[in-house]
Amino acid sequence: MDEGSNGTILSAIRSLFRKSDSPLDEMFKDAVAEGEIKSDDVRILQNVIELEERRVSEIMIPRPDIFCAEQDSTLAEVAALIIEHGHSRIPIYRDNRDHMVGVVHAKDVLGPLLLPLGEQPPVTSIMRPVHFVPETTNLKSLLHDMQSRKIHLVIALDEYGGTAGMLTMEDILEQIVGEIGDEYDALRPEDVQEMPDGSQIVSGRVSLDEINERFGLDLASDLVESIGGHLSEIAGHIPEKGESFDLGGWRFQVHEADAKHIESLRVLRAE
Repeated sequence: MDEGSNGTILSAIRSLFRKSDSPLDEMFKDAVAEGEIKSDDVRILQNVIELEERRVSEIMIPRPDIFCAEQDSTLAEVAALIIEHGHSRIPIYRDNRDHMVGVVHAKDVLGPLLLPLGEQPPVTSIMRPVHFVPETTNLKSLLHDMQSRKIHLVIALDEYGGTAGMLTMEDILEQIVGEIGDEYDALRPEDVQEMPDGSQIVSGRVSLDEINERFGLDLASDLVESIGGHLSEIAGHIPEKGESFDLGGWRFQVHEADAKHIESLRVLRAE
């Protein structure tokens, strides 16, 4: 499906909702209540519509958090970085992160890495071109561009041409369907761990239904299903480590988080 057809679909959806004076959220809730559409489908539909209003800067991995390698790195050093962080593509820079010069794909490292040490080529000989976009780029148009050009990673630039962050195709798709995992993701700890001090470490992926049952709460959301997503919805951003939320007599404190989601929470009785 090309950009034109996608644009037509989104225009038709918006036109449909404009025929009513009811807020979009109200119409979604009514449709779910009447059994006309599933809540999961509503979430995805709303995320697709909102994609048009969002910018790269809102979801990109910030410059300090980019896992990248210097162009003089050895193949073994790049391979170690790939293994350590689990990314299949690693940006390569010259001198500093404002000078990204290419991207190395994990599969391009394997063959040369098997050669004798003295015969291994430099990283620059196997890296692929890097694609740059302004950090103000619209996510919908970027998704179409990445699809048509078969690009999986872009470097976002600030207004001065410096590196602002990095974005992958997966990052954009997760804005529509939620977190995407695969069989190569690191094993996660138990969803709930009892701590010696009486607090509990809870995965951000735990559903609101499970949280409600465990802590006697009545949390609900029409847009998200996990406790991590719910707290992000309340905050209006991805909460950072240490931020806390008091809900129904319990304090949910962010224990671990990255630029994209809450990984875990420490839950204890609110004071």
